[in-house]
Amino acid sequence: MQRASLISIGHHLAVAAIAILAVDVGFAGQAVAQDAASSLASNMAGLGSGIPALISNNGADGSTSYSLSLQILALMTAITVLPSLVLGMTSFTRIIIVLSILRQAMGTQQTPPNQVLIAIALFLTFFIMSPTLTTIYDTAAEPYLNGSVSAESALSSASGDMKKFMVMNTRKDDLNMFMDLAEKGAVETPEDVPLTVLLPAFITSELKTAFQIGFLLFLPFLVIDMVVASVLMSLGMMMLSPMLVALPFKLLLFVLVDGWSMTVGSLVATYAV
Repeated sequence: MQRASLISIGHHLAVAAIAILAVDVGFAGQAVAQDAASSLASNMAGLGSGIPALISNNGADGSTSYSLSLQILALMTAITVLPSLVLGMTSFTRIIIVLSILRQAMGTQQTPPNQVLIAIALFLTFFIMSPTLTTIYDTAAEPYLNGSVSAESALSSASGDMKKFMVMNTRKDDLNMFMDLAEKGAVETPEDVPLTVLLPAFITSELKTAFQIGFLLFLPFLVIDMVVASVLMSLGMMMLSPMLVALPFKLLLFVLVDGWSMTVGSLVATYAV
């Protein structure tokens, strides 16, 4: 009997503890719900004035200034499209194609490696584009950083300088073809050419010029291959690879004529800046 009474007392104590816990949880949940409701109400009330991190202000002169968060967002977006800009608006495409064709003509397989060719193309691109980039910094980037011009004015000035470079290095036939395809009329200045027309015309012109230069570079090495193959055929050395025998003569010819300086100098001289 004593044991049964102890069990009954323990059962009642457990039920009482559970009831107290439930009451506490209910009060806590109600408090949390009230806090969440008040926080949500304050946030909804703040939406009417705009999110502080993403705002833009209109100046008295009609210009628009953006918050730091929006500027960082625009910068990150620009970084993501930077490779496309390097490929489509600079001299990088022509240089890397010519260097790749030159390596294939020499038959050196992966020498120089791709990383070296890309580094050479990048440094030559910076060298060729330095006058244009300097002008963009002086007329667009520096005034914008000083706060003297708006973002729209700086972007318009920078795009105008890039258009001048691309128009000067784009074939007229390619530019006229894309102007006709887009049904655009005649323009008076390079700044009037829309980027939607100028970009494909410029990249098409770059590809055409790169393959023409590559063809001229390929011819002397092709002659060496034909001569070596004919000599080996006449000597009856059928099992000896002509490419293996011709490689030292190609390297000797390229070194004797100072091929790297000639190729790089010719590439730089093909651009008007």
